Amino acid sequence: MERYYPVAIVTLVGGLVVFGMALTVSRLHAKTRILAPLMTGDPHLERAVRAHLNTVEWIPVFLPSMWLFAIYWSVAWAAALGTLWLLGRIIYFVGYLSDPGKRFPGFFIQSAAAFALLLGALGRIIYLAV
Repeated sequence: MERYYPVAIVTLVGGLVVFGMALTVSRLHAKTRILAPLMTGDPHLERAVRAHLNTVEWIPVFLPSMWLFAIYWSVAWAAALGTLWLLGRIIYFVGYLSDPGKRFPGFFIQSAAAFALLLGALGRIIYLAV
C-alpha cells in the first residue's frame, strides 16, 4: 500500500481544495446576506457557486481516472497529473471569481490532466485485457 501514498495524498489534498472552495462560497453567502438555499442575486456569489459546483462535477471523472492510472500505469505520473489537475482547478476557481473570461486557462490545464489520466488508464487497461 505504501506505493500509493502519493496518489492518496493528492486525493486528500483534492478534498481540502473542494472544502476550501465550499468555504469561499459560504463566506460569500454571509457577506452578501444571500443565505442558502438562495444562490442568485450577487454576481460574485453566483460565480463562486458555479466554479465550486463545476469542480465537484469533475470529481467523478478525475478520481477514478487517477487511481486506475496509478494501478495500471504509474503511481508517480498519476500523482503528478493529479497535482496538475488540482492546480488547474485552483487557477480555474480564482480566475472565475475575478472574471468569468479568466477561467479558461485553468479549465484547459485541468481538462488536459483529466483526459491524460482517463485515456491513459483506459488505453492501458484495454492493452492489458487484449
